[in-house]
Amino acid sequence: MPDVSVPDLTGKLALVTGASDGIGLGLAGRLARAGAEVIMPVRNAAKGAAAADRIGGNVSVRTLDLASLESVAALANSLNAAGRPIHLLVNNAGVMMPPTRHTTTDGYELQFGTNHLGHVALVARILPLLRAGRARVTTQSSIAASSGKIDFDDLQSERRYSAWRAYRQSKLAIMLFALELERRSQAQGWQITSNVAHPGFTSTNLLAAGPNLGRKRPSAIGRISRRFSRVGLVLQGVDTGLLPALYAATSPQAQGGHFYGPDGFAHLTGGVTEQKIYRSARDEAVAARLWAVSARLAGVEFAAV
Repeated sequence: MPDVSVPDLTGKLALVTGASDGIGLGLAGRLARAGAEVIMPVRNAAKGAAAADRIGGNVSVRTLDLASLESVAALANSLNAAGRPIHLLVNNAGVMMPPTRHTTTDGYELQFGTNHLGHVALVARILPLLRAGRARVTTQSSIAASSGKIDFDDLQSERRYSAWRAYRQSKLAIMLFALELERRSQAQGWQITSNVAHPGFTSTNLLAAGPNLGRKRPSAIGRISRRFSRVGLVLQGVDTGLLPALYAATSPQAQGGHFYGPDGFAHLTGGVTEQKIYRSARDEAVAARLWAVSARLAGVEFAAV
């Protein structure tokens, strides 16, 4: 089974969103076992506490709902008040393909608001701590981003909603943001390293939770993914699916502005390899425009420190 060698992280403070389940839980566990102190910001406190008990080590649970900008601000205010530099941030949490259009607390399309804007707001609000820690920021994107498009005329899918289209856009958006964060860090001397990863096709609750949102019966994608997982087809387990993000977040060889994914067929499964940035994510003008629009929608500024 492929694996990644994680360096000693003793003395490092790590923050992993979506750490109560799936890849986030696996990442938090690997970072904690390498000696890092891990903060697990989660929406469900009971689920987060159970996850922390399962991991053991120096981990703590905080409250965070990425679908609420007020919740993001509350977490950031708490972290900033403590004033501890953050050395590793993994933007991992997300929602995938609810069959009908849902919105965040702030009225944004759920996938764009959670997967993208929530993380934009988090990074902006804890930027001083990331700068102080000379942080590595690893953002979890998706193969779906390769065929995504940023529709500036309908970012919130108000004119028409397609679960797959909105998911692709959200994952492309956060990828563009991560790459722009690296460029701005380099240009402005923030000393933050920002890169991107994706897990390929990994069997997690994400494949069922989003598509089942609002349904009385399980969605087809949830049923199919579970069947494929049982017989080992296409899908891989969490322990393998987390490797690209783990490598991107911890390896001395992982670089800012680079993109890491599985090394198997079509980058669906396998160990870690560096991939070419998707064509959809290479337009720096689009990235800069999205950066400005996203900061405005999230109500944040990337102020100099």
